Amino acid sequence: MKKVYITTLLSCVVILTAFLAAFRLTNVTGQRDHLTVGFIYDNDESTPYTYNFSLAKDAVEKKYKDRVDIFTCSNVLDDEMEEPVRELAEKGCDIIFFNGYSELVPDLAKDYPDIQFCQTSYRDMAGVTVPANYHTFKGEAYQGRYVSGIAAGMKIRQMILEGIISEDEAVVGFVAAFPTPEVISGYTAFLMGVRSVVSQAVMRVRYTHTWSSYAQEKSAAQAMIDEGCIVISQHTDTIGPAIACEEACETSPVYFVGYNQSMSEVAPAASLVTSRICWEPYVLSAIDAVMSNETIESKVTGNIHGTDVCAGFEKGWVEMDDLNLRVAAQGTQEAMNKAINRFKGGSVDFVFKGNYTGVNPNDASDTIDLRKGYIENEKTSYPLFRYILTDIITVED
Repeated sequence: MKKVYITTLLSCVVILTAFLAAFRLTNVTGQRDHLTVGFIYDNDESTPYTYNFSLAKDAVEKKYKDRVDIFTCSNVLDDEMEEPVRELAEKGCDIIFFNGYSELVPDLAKDYPDIQFCQTSYRDMAGVTVPANYHTFKGEAYQGRYVSGIAAGMKIRQMILEGIISEDEAVVGFVAAFPTPEVISGYTAFLMGVRSVVSQAVMRVRYTHTWSSYAQEKSAAQAMIDEGCIVISQHTDTIGPAIACEEACETSPVYFVGYNQSMSEVAPAASLVTSRICWEPYVLSAIDAVMSNETIESKVTGNIHGTDVCAGFEKGWVEMDDLNLRVAAQGTQEAMNKAINRFKGGSVDFVFKGNYTGVNPNDASDTIDLRKGYIENEKTSYPLFRYILTDIITVED
């Protein structure tokens, strides 16, 4: 009888050991059944930038359902990042995503080596040493800016051909937050897209020196409309510029090109088209990696530079949204598609190229000759084009 008990006990031990081994193996090979995910936003979903980023959270909820618990912190200022990070860590987050530019995040990542920290890039990451659990990412926004410029150029050309404006009135305006490389890169690419259709077009830029101020952004747009700008775009976080264009177009032809979020609802008569960075591909891939206990960069499809990743149209990280067919010139979609297909085919050297000279606004001795061309996001996800094309761009602080 003892032998039977011993045999049974040994059998149970063997089965239990095999079960534990299989459990450990499934954990190693990617069978985690639950994650806790954090999102920290620099603003809230009422602003286009954060709304656009929150779509990635929605995609996570849709894909994983009850396999994830999600915690969100909104309106977190850069210098107030520590408290919400520690709160999310205490709640057991396995991975945290940030859309703000706080420089505290890499240092906080050191305190929690078992949590993956994924932040939208805010500086040149080439050669920068960061903790192994700290990652940066961004869509190659200049591609969408260029294509949206084509849509604006098509509209301007239509207005010239119809005699609504003269060639020397082909002036676009841009409401910009700060004179950072990211912002300068974006509005330069936009103008290059416009000039690919209307070669005489020029641009006026006004800085608000804040990312999010409805009143300042709207006022800046109104000022440029009063100066004769017929298309306005922006790199700021509110709907102010779109509202300014919508109000102005009641009495004069003014159009708006959006970024991050379609403005067709708030500016149905003025809104032309929108470009957006798609954060979903990276966020979903990063969560897949943590689910399977693999490195994030082994799962993400993009241009990988260490723990920094970027991509454009070719990987679905950038897209165009809501072309307003009631407003857009005939042939706009075809012209946009042609450029998008060039990007998807791997051609990216045609955007920052031409008979132009650029000057660094912070260092007059730092110049660039674009006859040789410039490739954006070649080694880092953060845009680095920092030059003002002084012959065709006027900055008005």
